This record gives sequence, structure tokens and C-alpha cells, in this order.
Amino acid sequence: MDNFEALLEEHRRAVERFVRFRINSVADADDVLQEVYLSAYRKQGQLQKESSFKPWILTIARNKCRDYFRQMAAQMALPLEAIPETALSCEGRYGIEEPTPVQETMELLKDKDKQILYLYYWKELPQAEIAKALQLPVGTVKSRLYTAKQNFKKSYPYCAGETKGEIIMKKLPEFLPEYTIIPSKEPPFAVKWEELMGWFLVPKLGEALSWGMYDLPSRKCSHIYDMKVTGKAMVHGIEGVELTAREAEYSGKKEVINRTFVAQLTDTHCRYLATLRNDGDVRNYITFLDGDAFFPNWGFGENNCGNEVNLSPKGDIKREGNTVTSCKKDFLLDMVGRYTVTINGKSYDTVCVMDIETYNHNVVSEQFLDQNGRTILWRRFNRDDWAFDRYQKLWSQQLPENERLTVNGKTYVQWYDCITDYIL
Repeated sequence: MDNFEALLEEHRRAVERFVRFRINSVADADDVLQEVYLSAYRKQGQLQKESSFKPWILTIARNKCRDYFRQMAAQMALPLEAIPETALSCEGRYGIEEPTPVQETMELLKDKDKQILYLYYWKELPQAEIAKALQLPVGTVKSRLYTAKQNFKKSYPYCAGETKGEIIMKKLPEFLPEYTIIPSKEPPFAVKWEELMGWFLVPKLGEALSWGMYDLPSRKCSHIYDMKVTGKAMVHGIEGVELTAREAEYSGKKEVINRTFVAQLTDTHCRYLATLRNDGDVRNYITFLDGDAFFPNWGFGENNCGNEVNLSPKGDIKREGNTVTSCKKDFLLDMVGRYTVTINGKSYDTVCVMDIETYNHNVVSEQFLDQNGRTILWRRFNRDDWAFDRYQKLWSQQLPENERLTVNGKTYVQWYDCITDYIL
């Protein structure tokens, strides 16, 4: 193939994202990538159509990842004691200070049960490949897998008929409740933040919520979003959950917009894997492998690792009153202080997490999280000249009454707030 190098360069980022999504170790992922490129170079003569290059090389990458996990299994190097919750089930949203039912159940099982469940459900290896990795007959693998499933079911405390952890959505008020934000002298507390960045929903089975967008200074609700997780989903071999969002004007005058996403929550990050776009009568899924069609709106963090789940102050962003300074860094999201937020007649001990222009250019957000890692209040600030070509006015002129922040010497003006039914 004459233009192999050009095709490889065109699709290199997609291949790297695919491998790095599956293999956490940077060094191991780099080794696997080298094997992928070498194998593709050697097999390029097998490719008949250049238009098939991307799926062809991704198939090679998938096989190399499987080889990696087979080798790890053979070396008994799999982290059997740390089975991700999404491997078999999904639990509630509150912290890691208490063991989850899945973790407790796995601890009760024998090592060989843990191992085969991990390989089959989490790493998605076919039974024949598990047999090869463990040097066992396929019949033995089938028998062990059946026994492990039965042992897990016997010990697992969840009944399929229940709706465990499900949240009943509550109707949001038409006007934003009055609130106060009082700085605390106490240091910020570390928090486990499992919500999807920008959408407030925890991507776990049984989760649902409503959240509203409130214009300022009117405090009137403009849009309501009803969201829920609808089931498990798989995107390019990565397991997540599918969730839907029903967007409507509070007045109910305009047409309802329905959206569908796939997201993944791990012990360290929360990220989007795909979004559904309707192109006429075609349901078109845009995924993390689709580069610029996906990343500007849905990607976050290096290689789309997502937003961090375990938050504590880093010192990247510093705040004194309404003056904010930050270091020069691509992904500026940091905890900047502890505050008591009183809203809707209730007071919450919170930490403030600020995002400076990571998700939207010239936009800053404040997100006040309680000790459960749930959003109590979210506030958006636009840089004074944000979208000036569209509005033909500075935001300080459009919204002279609204609160302002000074971020690295620039003026930002509060535009709107968001609350969820969690505080009702």
C-alpha cells in the first residue's frame, strides 16, 4: 500500500484513544500501540480498500489488547480484588467510605471465582480465550464460570424485582429560591464527585434527576431537564450506561428535545463515551473515536479521561473573595474553598469547585458540592466579551446587576444558575 503512512497518521489518534481507554498503564499502552503499528505494517497487503483502513486497524488494536489481557491473566497479575462495580451491577451514589454490595460479595468468593468473573464480564474475553490464557479446557472454563455466577448470586444481597437506589424526580420551582454563600474558615474537605460534568446525573443504574436553568437577574427558570439512566451500554468494547435527557422550556411552549448519551463511571474518572444525533431518520452515534466531531462538546481531559472523581485542593486555582488567579494549564478544574450554602430553607456544608475555560472558551463555572458529592448550586460566568460578535454588547452592559468575578485580571459576569431536585 503506497500511502500506508498517510493513512496511519490520519487515524493514529483514534487508535491511541482506543488502546488507552482499555489499558490504564501508560507504559503498557505504549507497548501495545507499538505492536499494533508493527502488525498493521506487516499486514498492509491484506487490506483491499483504503476506506476500510480505520475499522481494519482498530480490529488489530482490539486483538492486541486481548493478547495483553491474556498475558496478564496467565501471569496471574489481574487485580482480582478490585472488580469495578460496572462489571456485574451498579449501586447507589454515596462515597467509598462504606463497602459496596458488589465489593463485599466479591470478597466472599474464592480467587478462581473472582478471576473468571473478571475476565468474562469486565475484560469481555470469550471463553475460548480464557481457556487459552489459563491453560484450561474450554469445558472447565464453562463449568467454572457457571459455578462462579451461582456463587455470586447466592451471596449478592440484591433482589432483581426491587428498584434499588432509584430517585423519584421532583418538580422544580418556577423561580430560583433565594440563597446565600458564606465562606467558611474550615479547610475544604475531600469529596467523591461522581456526577457527569455539565449534566449533574450520576451514570449508574437506577439514577434519575431533574435540573433547571435559571436566568439572572429575573431568577426565572428557562429550561428543565429530566434525566435518567436507562440501562447498560457498550461503546467500542468499553462498558458504560445509556442515559436520556428530556429538555423542555419551563413554559412548555416549544417542542421537547430528547437526547441520548452513553457515559462511564470508574473509580477515578467520569466521562462521556458517545452521544446520539438524529440525522433525519438515521440514528447517528458519535463516539470518543470520532475526533473533532466528539471532543469539542463531549471530550474532557487528556485522551478524554473525563473529569476526576476524587477531588481535593491542588493549588492550581486560588480565590480571594471575587478575585481568582490560576496557573497556566490545559485542564483547570480545582477546589477553591469551603462555603455554607443556604438555599430553599436548608443549609449545606460545601466545597466550591471552579472550572476555568476547560469546557467552554471564556467561560468560568462554580459548582458547590456537599459531602455526598452532589451539586447544591452551579453558577456560570461569561467573560465580558464572550460571544461579542453575536450579542454586540459586553456582558457587563447586558447584565449590569449580576455578580462579577475577576479571573486572571479579566472581568467575568454571572449569566445563569442551575439547581437540581436533590435540594428539594
